[in-house]
Amino acid sequence: MTDDPAAARPPIEIQTLTDGGQRPATVARGIARFLGAARSSLDLALYDFRVATDAGALVIAALLAAAQRGVAVRILYNVDHPGPIPVPPPPEETPDAIEALPIPTRGVAGIPDLMHHKFVIRDGEAVRTGSTNWTDDSWSRQENVVVTLSSRKIAYAYTLAFDQLWRSGGVAGTGAVDPRPETVDGARVRAWFCPEHGEALSHRVAKHIGKARERVRIASPVLTSGPILATLVEVVTEHRCDVAGIVDDTQVDEVFGQWKTNGVSEWKIPLLRQVLEGAPFSGKVSIPWSPTSEHDFMHAKVVVADDTTFVGSFNFSRSGERNAEDVLEIRDPAIADQLAAFVDEIRVRYPRATPPG
Repeated sequence: MTDDPAAARPPIEIQTLTDGGQRPATVARGIARFLGAARSSLDLALYDFRVATDAGALVIAALLAAAQRGVAVRILYNVDHPGPIPVPPPPEETPDAIEALPIPTRGVAGIPDLMHHKFVIRDGEAVRTGSTNWTDDSWSRQENVVVTLSSRKIAYAYTLAFDQLWRSGGVAGTGAVDPRPETVDGARVRAWFCPEHGEALSHRVAKHIGKARERVRIASPVLTSGPILATLVEVVTEHRCDVAGIVDDTQVDEVFGQWKTNGVSEWKIPLLRQVLEGAPFSGKVSIPWSPTSEHDFMHAKVVVADDTTFVGSFNFSRSGERNAEDVLEIRDPAIADQLAAFVDEIRVRYPRATPPG
């Protein structure tokens, strides 16, 4: 028997969030428990972190309590997000709220690329990551995935990526961490970081999609990576396996509009149209982004190809390759089954994706 509640938890835990499926305070309490177990250090890299809510106060209280008991806490956050960008920007007031905390912080300027991470490293031993920003809307109105993983080697990879951003204060040239395979409770895990490995990551995802013989499941707000789109067209057209997924219909429409006018990416339009029309892809019609609107995006970022899963902050987009992003590649049948089932669960809630025009 042990008094440590973390000791009974599996080394890899998956938490999935749905629109209306949980309360912000429930998710915030889970984050607070993770932070509350820290003994020596907490390194946080957060794209969007809003603290002025009751749920946010639970997280802030856990951070301050950790700092008061001698835990070394550092927070990275994104600054400067000129438009247009393919993901909604964080609110302008976030830097002031974060800088007001009595904790070392560092704004990361990515022009035009984003510091798009949503992870925290605890004691160099455990990582909590995924697609979920630390906001009430993300915790209650969006589809999201959270991965909590206990592994010193994976946590070390995240620490290397964090330290690169902390030292440079910018996105360019960071993510230079080799995606070495590690075994975590029988699962084969690689941690991928962008922008250094952005193009390689897209090709890696495309390779696994192309090799899949049983299933491919995808949840991503947008799909604009050339290698992934091209491979998906082949797999869907040739009926190689069972392919299905979900996108954010509102954001996809915006992408089509950008492609038609920028004179660079128009060649992708027929590819994405073939994927969305040739396989059962659903589309969530979210509220268009504004600083004051409710943010109910389809926000999960998951690709399942047979027994391999890619999950993290990466939107499977060309711009994602250039951002500061992190993705866990996990080869494990049970985790692949769980996240494929999640994609199927959320896609049946929404109508068929409808490419414009």
